[in-house]
Amino acid sequence: MPQISRLSPVSRSADFTMLLLLLGLMAGACLSSLVPEKEKNPQYWRDQAQQTLRHALKLQNLNTNVAKNVILFLGDGMGVSTVTAARILKGQLHHMSGEDFQLEMDKFPFVALSKTYNTNAQVPDSAGTATAYLCGVKSNEGTLGVSAAVVRSQCNTTKGNEVTSILRWAKDAGKSVGIVTTTRVNHATPSAAYAHSADRDWYSDNEMPTEALSQGCKDIAHQLVHNIPDIEVIMGGGRKYMFPKNTTDVEYGDEEKARGTRLDGQFLVNVWKDKKPRNKNAHYVWNRMQLLDLDLDRVDFLLGLFEPMDMTYELNRNNQTDPSLTEMVEVAIKILRRNPKGFFLLVEGGRIDHGHHEGKAKQALHEAVEMDRAIGQAGAMTSVEDTLTVVTADHSHVFTFGGYTPRGNSIFGPWTV
Repeated sequence: MPQISRLSPVSRSADFTMLLLLLGLMAGACLSSLVPEKEKNPQYWRDQAQQTLRHALKLQNLNTNVAKNVILFLGDGMGVSTVTAARILKGQLHHMSGEDFQLEMDKFPFVALSKTYNTNAQVPDSAGTATAYLCGVKSNEGTLGVSAAVVRSQCNTTKGNEVTSILRWAKDAGKSVGIVTTTRVNHATPSAAYAHSADRDWYSDNEMPTEALSQGCKDIAHQLVHNIPDIEVIMGGGRKYMFPKNTTDVEYGDEEKARGTRLDGQFLVNVWKDKKPRNKNAHYVWNRMQLLDLDLDRVDFLLGLFEPMDMTYELNRNNQTDPSLTEMVEVAIKILRRNPKGFFLLVEGGRIDHGHHEGKAKQALHEAVEMDRAIGQAGAMTSVEDTLTVVTADHSHVFTFGGYTPRGNSIFGPWTV
């Protein structure tokens, strides 16, 4: 462009205007070329509308069967904008533009929105919301498996205010139950299924104040082993809270943050195994290869703790040591479905939330895509005739994407033409 600098100001202005016009025309041509040829025909959209209407009319023939099995998929922090971006990402991972892609959860026949708040908080946390959808009772922020009469961190408000969850109800009905999560198994979402705690952060007794211990409150890891000892499947992270303080981790050696935390000296993994009937096969595994090598026909109880704390993000997952959420769900269903009375399975895509908290959209969206894969796997292994599958979120996040980017633009990339 050296010639432009030698022109008069007026000429330079005219040239610049012409350049912008040419670039605009080029961009318009590129954007136009992104439109599939079939979509330029109005009949394409009318046929699609008719197909949608025909599908909706079929839903009038409701499935009135009583569900033998219930699977609850919980995308922690997975709001509407996260679902939209995950849909585009999954489509792009399949070498498509993404916007018109269909997630597994998009294929479900019914959709609804819910209000999310805690009894004392306008914006809810995962503990209070888990108590709401697992126990049917709204509670205060930061409390688990208790009513709103319990004040966070005040142990002496707990007694008499415990509430039961669908996990307990399912066991009382003779069903098998399971918990699968990408967070710690004693994190907020899974904990509300089996624990009653005035504070979601009481992972082990090491995190509890002296006052709470003296008043008789038990940590969440302790409750996992003792409250409902016959949970058939438990998988996720949270290994460090099950072992005595400073116990060397089986995977990370003397790495300080991976060491055991318990002050009571208990090896809760051993306690978990000892509480099982002698005629039942109870297996503890800590890595992916051990999990996949199991003869599942000979597994009655399974405890899988694959990380000291939360499991690693899907994008950073070690294929040798950490199973994917989809793999854990497949194993869980194979074990649970052997019960002729059915099962209840809670599946949490918990690190969607963590990715958003950390401002890592790429991590959060890949977590959402992995949970959608798990939804598809569960659907392939069950029947709509006897299995009710629900996909939901406990709250949303301050996450958005916008701008008039062209169709097919990378969901993570800048605007490219």
